[in-house]
Parts: sequence; C-alpha cells; structure tokens
Amino acid sequence: MGLNKRAGKHPEKALTAAAVRFKAVPGFYADGQGLYLKVDPSGAKRWIQRIVIQGKRRDLGLGSASLVPLAEARDLAIANRRQARSGQDPLVAKRTAQGVPTFESAANTVHKLYEPTWRNEKHGQQWLNTLKAHVFPKFGSKRVHEVSSADIMGALTPIWTSRPETARRVKQRISAVLQWAIANGLRADNPAEMASKTLPKRDWSKVKHQKALPYSKVADAIKTVQSSNATISSKMAIEFMILTATRSGETRGAAWTEFDLRKAEWVIPGERMKAKRPHRVPLSARCVEILRLMKKASDGSEVVFPGSDQETQLSDTTLSKLLKELKIGAVPHGFRSSFRAWAGAKTNFPREVCEFALAHVIKDKAEAAYARSDLFEKRRQLMNEWSSYLAKSAKRR
Repeated sequence: MGLNKRAGKHPEKALTAAAVRFKAVPGFYADGQGLYLKVDPSGAKRWIQRIVIQGKRRDLGLGSASLVPLAEARDLAIANRRQARSGQDPLVAKRTAQGVPTFESAANTVHKLYEPTWRNEKHGQQWLNTLKAHVFPKFGSKRVHEVSSADIMGALTPIWTSRPETARRVKQRISAVLQWAIANGLRADNPAEMASKTLPKRDWSKVKHQKALPYSKVADAIKTVQSSNATISSKMAIEFMILTATRSGETRGAAWTEFDLRKAEWVIPGERMKAKRPHRVPLSARCVEILRLMKKASDGSEVVFPGSDQETQLSDTTLSKLLKELKIGAVPHGFRSSFRAWAGAKTNFPREVCEFALAHVIKDKAEAAYARSDLFEKRRQLMNEWSSYLAKSAKRR
C-alpha cells in the first residue's frame, strides 16, 4: 500500500488515537510533520518519521505504537524537525543522549527479557551461547543501529549450509535483538530478513534426521535395555518413553502429581511441552504397571524416574548414552519416528489421531476441531494397540 496522502496535500494531525488502535491493513498512514504510522503484515505498528537531515532524506524510527502514544509521537516529530532545521542530526543527538548499546549489550538485554519464557535453564543458555559463538565475534561490538545486512551475512554464511538448523536459530535470535531495537526507536529496519533472502537455498535432502529403528525392531530394543545392567530408573524410563511416544525430556521430567493411575491418564503441564500447551496422555496397562514398579522403588521422591541422587530427574545424556553403549541404532527421539511409522503402516487410525499422539500441533482448523471432539479416546485405543504390538513382537522372539 502506498502513502495515504492526496497529491498536493500535507495532512496535519490526520490520525486519531482510535484510528491508531484499529488500523489493521499493512501500509503507511500519514499524520503530519513527516510522521507515519507503519502497520506491518504481522499486525505490529510503529512510528516512522520521514525527514530531511543535512540535505538527505532519512527515515527515523520513533518506537512501537503500543509503547509510544500518538501525542508523544507528534511531539518527537516536531522536536526532530526543529533540530533538523537548525542543522543538527536528531538521530545522532538521540543516540548520544541515550547511549545506544552495542549489539552484544542489546542481546544480553533481550536475553534477560525472554528469561520467563525459557523451557528450562539450558534452553536459555543455548540462546545466548549461539550468539557468543557465531555473532559477537563478528559484530557484537557494533552499536545496534549500525548493524547491516552485510554484517549479518558475514555471521551466517560460514554455517548457513554446513549447520542449517543452527544458522536458522542464529538468524532468528539476531532478528529478535533488532526487533527490540526497532521497538525502542533505535533503528527503523530489520536487515536480518533481507540477509537470509540473499543467502543460497539449502538442500534439505542432506539434512541428517534423528537415528531411528524400524518399528519391527523396537521390541528387541526394549528387551535389550531391560536385560542390561542399567538402573531400574533408566530401564523403565526408556520403555515408558517408547510406550507413550513422548519426548525424552517429557518422560524424564515426569512428576507423580501429573498422574491419575485410576483413570490411567498423564497430564503433562504446558511449561514442559514444546508447544507450551498441556498434553493429556492415555496410559496403557503396561505403562501403569511401570509406574507402580517405580512407586515401589521410590523413596518418596517427587520425580518418577530419578537420577542417582533420587531428588533430581535423569540427565538428558543418560538415556542417549545407554542406547549407544548397548549398540541400539537409535537416539531417544528416534522412537517417536518408529511409532509414527508403525501407526501409519499397521493401523487405520486417522492422521490427526497419530499426530496428536505425538503432541504435534495441527494447523488445519477443520482437523483440529474434529480432534478436540473425540481424539483422546481414539488415542487411548491407538496407544493400547502400540503396547500390544510391542508385547506380541517380544513374545515371538
């Protein structure tokens, strides 16, 4: 959408506070004094002032419309015009007054702001560690308003094709820091998006997937684990994880308060789920049996599958290390792929039932609505069949 001003007309206070709240169509909306409300395709709104400074037209970011009200944006626009007419650069004056942070300092600020949203401490540390490894050495010392698309390309290029998932996350984190800078009026653009568009397309066929077993060999893997010298906690955790098709962290972090054995249900809280939504898991008879065994072995710990000190859960490397030592050709997460392959090949359950059993978010609204109506009981049937299949496969060997 172009600028909403008529030819030859210069609007003066064309916007109202109500209009700012309700503008939804992406584009620029003029108010006067070179001030525009910019509505992004995402729905985010921010103030931009188009102004001539020392003979050059510049776009100044005046902050997010959710943080800077219309009246304040107008005052800022007038103050900037006065400075520009006197030969000053209002952007330089603002940065000098505010002390614009370096990219590294801004990233640390954003990291702190995001702290309440981390799934766990490790996740939060990974966010910062990737920037320390790949970004700060490149342009961490630059002021956040000086970071360019060339800087970002310089950081992403070495890992863009060799470590695509890491590169994707690094790009997202750079973008988050620059969005923070835009919201605080320290810059008007986000060059991270442009930088990624100029980098070569990745060959996703070469991406290595999590090692998984054919579903026909999963029962053997369980038997191998159960006959090993591992702790009862590790043995039961692996079998329980396979039977429930859950992620390693979801099983390892299971607490007794999450279970209702009478109903044979397990409700994993949203903060422990990847999608941040509570997930209700139907438990097969074998799952309930495992839980009762762990309850007998417990010394009162709140954790179902404790580590060596009984009060903390198994570490994230314990299960992976055990599978590797036993020469089982899979990682913990790979058993979810084994389950999905079995469900697709050996059952007639609808796709959405199988996907929700894995706690995958269904984006199709029609599928999601259907799933909410009767999915849990169908998932119970599915998980009971999975348990029966594994038990029968073990007996045949």
